[in-house]
Amino acid sequence: MDEVFKALADASRRRLLDSLNARNGQSLRELCAGLDMARQSVSKHLAVLEAANLVTTVRRGREKLHYLNAAPINAITDRWIHRYDRERVRALADLKTALEREPMESTPEFVYTTYIHTTPERLWQALTDPAFTRRYWGVAFETDWKPGSPMVWDERGARTEDPGQVVLEADPPRRLSYTWHTFSPQWAETFEVGDELLAKIAAEQRSKVTFEIEPVGEMVKLTVVHDGFAPGSTVVEMVGEGWPSLLSSLKTLLETGDPLPEPAPEPESEPVRQRHP
Repeated sequence: MDEVFKALADASRRRLLDSLNARNGQSLRELCAGLDMARQSVSKHLAVLEAANLVTTVRRGREKLHYLNAAPINAITDRWIHRYDRERVRALADLKTALEREPMESTPEFVYTTYIHTTPERLWQALTDPAFTRRYWGVAFETDWKPGSPMVWDERGARTEDPGQVVLEADPPRRLSYTWHTFSPQWAETFEVGDELLAKIAAEQRSKVTFEIEPVGEMVKLTVVHDGFAPGSTVVEMVGEGWPSLLSSLKTLLETGDPLPEPAPEPESEPVRQRHP
C-alpha cells in the first residue's frame, strides 16, 4: 500500500482525483483544461496514480479515458480499518466514499480495476463456471458463452430468461461481455424489491458489463466496465455499490479458496439487493 499513500500525499494528484470525482471518464486534454495544469505535469501525476491503481483507464476509440478506481481504498478499509480508531481513519473513509460515488455529470458508467494472484484461465473459469459464480455471487449462468447466445440467470432460485439477455463478446481468457439481467417480478420478490423501485429500474434501458483480463507477471489485472446507462440511472447507483464487495469476494475466493462472508443485514436497512450488482 506504500504506492497508494505516496500517491495521495501530493496535492496536485489529489486535485486530479477530485476532478475525476466531479466528472469521471475524462481524457488527458480535459483534465489539463479543467485544472489549468501543463500536459506533461498531468501525465506524470496520472502515471503515479495509475501505478497506485487509484486511476484506471479505458480506451474509447482514439481517446484514453481516466476513471477513479476504489479498489486500493477498499483494500485498506477491508484489511486495516478495524485496527485503528475510527477518527484516525476518517479521511480514508471519506475518500473511499468519494471514489465509489457515481459522478453527477458525464455518461454514467462503473469502472473498477483489481489485481488478483491467479491465472487468466482460472479467472475466466471463476467468471463463467456456476461452481465458482454461486460461491461468491450467488448466481449461476446457463449459456454456452458464444457471442449472441442467450443467458439464463439463476439467483437463489429466481430464474430470469429474456431475449435481451445475451453474450456480446467471449474471447477466453481475455475478454468477456454480456448484457445485464432483466428486472422481473420474480427477481423482485426474491430480493424483496418494492413495486415502486421495480417499476423504476425495469423502465431503464438495458446495460452491459465487460470483463477485461490481462496477465501482469504472477498477477492478473481485471478491469470491469459496466455501462450503457441513461443519465440519472438508478441501476448504476445500485451496481456501483455492489460491484466493489462482489469483486473483493471474487479476489478472496481465488487467492484463499474462501469467499468473503456475507455481512449481516443492518436493522431497518434497504433490501440487500439494492447494494448488489
